[in-house]
Amino acid sequence: MPNSARAYVEISRGQIASNFEAVRAVVGPHVEVMGVVKAEAYGHGMLEVSRILISRGARWLAVSTVAEGKQLREAGMTRHTADILVMAGLLPDDYRPAIEWGLTPVAHSIADIRRFDEAAIAVGARARFHLKLDTGMGRLGTRETPAAIVEVFKSLRMSACDGLLTHFASASDFSTPQTDSQIARFDEIRTEMAAMGAAPRYLHLSSTNAIAYARPNAWRTIVRPGHAIYGYVSPAKGTAPANALAVSPALAWKVKIVAVKDIAANTLVGYGGIACVKRQTRIAILGAGYADGIPHRLSNRGKVIAAGKFASILGAVSMDLTTIDITESPNLEIGDDVTLLGREGRVSINAQEMARWAGTISYSVLCGIKPRVERFYIA
Repeated sequence: MPNSARAYVEISRGQIASNFEAVRAVVGPHVEVMGVVKAEAYGHGMLEVSRILISRGARWLAVSTVAEGKQLREAGMTRHTADILVMAGLLPDDYRPAIEWGLTPVAHSIADIRRFDEAAIAVGARARFHLKLDTGMGRLGTRETPAAIVEVFKSLRMSACDGLLTHFASASDFSTPQTDSQIARFDEIRTEMAAMGAAPRYLHLSSTNAIAYARPNAWRTIVRPGHAIYGYVSPAKGTAPANALAVSPALAWKVKIVAVKDIAANTLVGYGGIACVKRQTRIAILGAGYADGIPHRLSNRGKVIAAGKFASILGAVSMDLTTIDITESPNLEIGDDVTLLGREGRVSINAQEMARWAGTISYSVLCGIKPRVERFYIA
């Protein structure tokens, strides 16, 4: 246990590896598992998580930006170590660095493809990209006809399309046919392109939810788990298959107590006096607040674990401090740890539970853990 960190997370290397293996077991040996490590690996640390995944045999990593891909390359993850897919679009100044760093960008339009080829010509290096189809998400991805796509492919001089992908909008929602419609649209475009002589070798549609809820017709040659690597699967809607992924959270978040005191009944607590205790109450002030990533919307409604028991958050979450009720755990002292995410004995809180209290999603909770919260890796 670190003594100097007011707020810190413990990240289990073994659990991340186990979660990766769980995905691989579900999709089978003929499907590549691309670890999504964008956004600092959902708060778990991009470099360390990438090293863990590569050590377990991952050949693909996915990031959002060229800057993230460059960071992985500079950390020693060479082209022979891993292919790195840049998923969230390139800005005009990104094309040449993407090629120079050996990254594989996702093109989202015919204009993207042409700009990438021009950059490859300027650099003097052959380069490969993947093309995203907008099959119904209505966000990134092309909606051009297969004929228009193949026509631009045939005009390329120094680049080639090595993969075709899409992204599901509602993979865990079985009350809507949207995912089935997206799969059908993807296959329609792919079949027409193949008939015209364009058949990229990599096909990928599925992230965590389409893996967990048994949509094998959408797995193809690569799957792209993100949330599952870190131990989470979104709840399903409608009549869904059982969750096939046995994964567990890899991150525990702890905060130290910086003050303890007793307050009388009818005392107001925190900014705006939004809490008023109804009895004599023992409170602890935690050395972390919304500047560390504790959602402000947990004010007067969230919980933590203090000495193995749930303790309520009192009043507003402040920038650097959060007040909790430790009347049921009166022996806690300054310097003791309180658990925001994780387990103490039989009591646990995960990011999905915290998200429900805060009216947000678990992705936001994990990605919201700020850099000043120290990261410690354990076995």
